[in-house]
Amino acid sequence: MICVRYFEILVSWIRRKAVQQLLTVGLSTYASDGRFQAIHFHHSEDWTLQIKYVQSRDAGIYECQVSTHPPASIFLFLEVVEASAEIDGPAEKFVRPGSTLQLHCQVKKSTEVPSYLFWFHNFRMINYDVDLGVNVSTDLTNRESWLYVPRALDRHSGNYTCKASNAQPARVYVHIFNGDNPAAMQHSLASTRSTFLATLAWLIISAVQTSIDSQLRMF
Repeated sequence: MICVRYFEILVSWIRRKAVQQLLTVGLSTYASDGRFQAIHFHHSEDWTLQIKYVQSRDAGIYECQVSTHPPASIFLFLEVVEASAEIDGPAEKFVRPGSTLQLHCQVKKSTEVPSYLFWFHNFRMINYDVDLGVNVSTDLTNRESWLYVPRALDRHSGNYTCKASNAQPARVYVHIFNGDNPAAMQHSLASTRSTFLATLAWLIISAVQTSIDSQLRMF
């Protein structure tokens, strides 16, 4: 955030909230949070408030106050957006053995170019696993990356994560299947999950009921 000063007067940055907080006066920092710093270059009329490692709680109104008589102020609203990676398509993909697996990831709402954009297969970083049949092409400037497996095998099934240095990661699960109907397989997986959740709920209820019965027998 930048404030322009035209005369030899003092510039202060203030955080406006329920209890206002004095951040900087001149080049001196008064905030207990060391992430705040005023920046000013000699012969420049700009006074910049720098916030390092911006967090969601930093959003809000900031005041640049100039020590004229009476004081003059300008107010700025800082909106903090959280960058996130997105992988095209559904959260689960079904690929036949020997066919091509392609994944595309893009970082959205990023205000800075990421320093890296990595792909993980389960817990292993695979950007350079050419010998395992994985090819990755990344364009950091445009904040996107492509993963390409020309001949998918059983070992290529599992969880794939796209992780950038400055964004929340994205994940997709890839199934390598031999059947002819991925929709039926997806339905089967959904049914399995539903059965598991129902069984888990029944076990929890049974455990709670057993605990209650034990306590009642004590009286």
